[in-house]
Amino acid sequence: MTAISKRARPIRLPARHTRESLWLIGVSLLLLLLGLVMTFSASFVQSTAQTGDAFGVFNRQAFWFAIGVPIAVLAAVVDYRRWRPLATVALIGTLAAMVLVLFIGEEINGARRWFSLGPLNLQPSEIIKLTLPMYVAAVLAKRWNRVRRGDLFALLLPTMPAIAAAALLVVLSPDLESAVLVAVIGLTPLFIAGLPMRLLAVSGAALGAVAWFGIQGSAYRIGRINAWLDPTNEAFRDGYGYQTTQGFIALGNGGIWGTGLGQGRGKWLYVPNAHTDFIYAIIGEELGLVGGIGVLIAFLVLTLLGCRIASRAPDAFGRMLAAAITVWLALQAAINISSVVGVLPVTGVTLPLVSFGGSSLVITMAGIGVLVAIARQAGDNAGLDESLELDGELNDAAASPGSP
Repeated sequence: MTAISKRARPIRLPARHTRESLWLIGVSLLLLLLGLVMTFSASFVQSTAQTGDAFGVFNRQAFWFAIGVPIAVLAAVVDYRRWRPLATVALIGTLAAMVLVLFIGEEINGARRWFSLGPLNLQPSEIIKLTLPMYVAAVLAKRWNRVRRGDLFALLLPTMPAIAAAALLVVLSPDLESAVLVAVIGLTPLFIAGLPMRLLAVSGAALGAVAWFGIQGSAYRIGRINAWLDPTNEAFRDGYGYQTTQGFIALGNGGIWGTGLGQGRGKWLYVPNAHTDFIYAIIGEELGLVGGIGVLIAFLVLTLLGCRIASRAPDAFGRMLAAAITVWLALQAAINISSVVGVLPVTGVTLPLVSFGGSSLVITMAGIGVLVAIARQAGDNAGLDESLELDGELNDAAASPGSP
């Protein structure tokens, strides 16, 4: 009985690339290359006007891209399970940085979200998009037997306080839209683990209430909402609706085939934030409807790949983490594109892998790397860990008949 009561140790087979991992790498590289090209195209006018260097913004993006490549490669080749013991430390470190940035961070446009590192800025609220779901997935995986038996305490503590703390710190930065995004990313592993729909509805209602109060307490958010609800109102065109109006003009100017790469007019200081949250408008203008739909297809393929990787993950930790990363990328892309085309109010959320942004680019590349690692392990170990985990449960039950 002693021999069979020991939990079986999973056999680790060498990881190799799968169709999903190769497609994921290919689509991500296409979006990254598009981002580099469009960042330069969308920024060289503003960069020249501000600094006299047409390549200023592009050089910074290329620098962060160069940093992100080895990080993404490391995340892709290292067994993703190795990050599980580090998840708590990573989350605590990120939350501490988010608290610290509120006091000593650089203030830009009334917000304190960045640590200034010379000419570069580091944004902790971007890092939390990876460390939070990694922590939640690690906690739930450790308690997986209790979670599958419907133990709500094992499911909600300490995961919900961690999600609430992360979202609150993002709200205080202040960045309401990213706070909602972070909360949804953190809740995804809970949903995958079986969070009852009534509790999910309560969580959604709480997020909605926080968003409503956040909007009511901010004049510029109310202005953006009003401009979104009535985009043809001339009273908003030169104010809160200016960015949306100029984005529409750029998209309309692109037509089906676009004006040609580098030939758009919107970036000539008409479209605000043309190389960050409104880069999709420049893509639509210069590459046309065809280019805009191409970007949509790329993100749709990325989302489908992420869902397949999550479904084939060899263990609960990988499944929940892959699902959270997929939701992060898909939802952020959907919010950005929707705000540009007028489906949602302007949010300031960037387009993953494409928009300018150092911290955002690097941490997104790291998330893609982790997703690739999960896909590679799924190729050889699919179902292995969970079958052995189940064998361990049966053996434990045989060794302790009176245990619950």
